[in-house]
Amino acid sequence: MKKRVINVKGTEITVAVKGDQDYISLTDMLRAKEGDVFIGDWLRNRNTVEFLGIWESVHNPDFNYGGFATIRSQAGLNRFRISVKDWVEQTNAIGLRATAGRYGGTYAHPDIAFEFGMWISPEFKVYLVKEFRRLKEAETSTHALEWNMQRTLAKVNYRIHTDAIKEHLVPPALTKAQVNSVYASEADLLNMALFGTTAAAWRSANPGAEGNIRDHATLEQLVVLSNLEGINAMLIHQGHQAPQRLAQLNAMAITQMRSLLNAPALKRLASSQAPREPRTKPKKP
Repeated sequence: MKKRVINVKGTEITVAVKGDQDYISLTDMLRAKEGDVFIGDWLRNRNTVEFLGIWESVHNPDFNYGGFATIRSQAGLNRFRISVKDWVEQTNAIGLRATAGRYGGTYAHPDIAFEFGMWISPEFKVYLVKEFRRLKEAETSTHALEWNMQRTLAKVNYRIHTDAIKEHLVPPALTKAQVNSVYASEADLLNMALFGTTAAAWRSANPGAEGNIRDHATLEQLVVLSNLEGINAMLIHQGHQAPQRLAQLNAMAITQMRSLLNAPALKRLASSQAPREPRTKPKKP
C-alpha cells in the first residue's frame, strides 16, 4: 500500500491507500489517547458496534448481517471482547483492516477513523479531519498540476514531431518546373523524388559534411529509396520519360514516407539503430 503521513496535534498518523481507497491508521491515532487503552476497548462499545454495522450496511453489499446480529446481541456486556480480526472474519467487514508485519497495524476507512478520533477526544477529531482534508486538497492540486504539465508537453512534443516530419522527412512536392527538367543521372532523379534536391546541390549546401546525400538518409528514407529504385526500373521498361517518372516517384515517396513514419514496428526499429555514420572517402596514398 502507498503510505503518507499527516501530523495531528503532534502525533504522526499514517494514511495508506489500497486500490483507490484511503485508510487511516488507528494504531497511530491511539498514541494520542491518554492512559493504557486499546482499540478493542473502543470496539467492544455497543455504540461503536451499532455505528460500524450501519456503515457496513450502507457501503458493503457483502456484509454478513447474521454475524453482525450475533456480535450486537453481546455488545455492552462486561464479558464481551472482540478484536478487529474477529470483527472482519465474522461480518465480512471492509471498513476496518488489520495488517501484520513490521509496518502493520489497524487501519480504518476515514468515516470510521473520524469516529475513532471522537473517542480519543472531540478536539483530536476536529484536527484529524482538518489535516486529512489538507492532505487530499494537496494531492488534488498536485494531480491537476501533473496532468496539465503532461498535457502541455504532449502538445509541444506533437507539434515538434509534426513540424520535423513536414520540414525534414516527408519529401517536398516538386514544382511543375522541376518535373519538366530532365536530369541526366537516374540517381539524381531518385534523389530529387525523395530528397527534393540533387547530389550536387546537397553537396553545395553541406560543404563540411562527409559522404553524400544518401549517407545521411534516415532508415525510413533508405526503405523508400529501395522501393523507388524498383519502381523506377519498371517505369523505364514501360517507356515513361524522365519528367513523368519523376512526378510519379515523388508522389510515391511522399505517400510511403507518411506511412512508414506512422508504423509502430518501424519506429521501434529506427529507435534501436545506432546513429548512421556517413561513409568517409578513402584517403589517397
